Amino acid sequence: MNRLETSLIAAATVAALGTSLAAQAPDVTVADDLTSVIALQGQACGKVVSATQQSENDYVAICEDGHRYRIFVNEDGRVIVRKLER
Repeated sequence: MNRLETSLIAAATVAALGTSLAAQAPDVTVADDLTSVIALQGQACGKVVSATQQSENDYVAICEDGHRYRIFVNEDGRVIVRKLER
């Protein structure tokens, strides 16, 4: 086996391993992102179990503990978490 063949085999192996590792990586969902945003704002939630997109960068999230939040980006580019009535 020459050097080129060895390099091609090594590249194919790395590509195959990279693909399988990427396939094993957990999917980060919108619900996971919203859970993090709510927690970073110091609000009670636990975990977002349902999220509905109202418009671009505007969501209503329902948490496992029953809390509801509207999460959106305001005109100044800040992320706002507003608690809604249950």
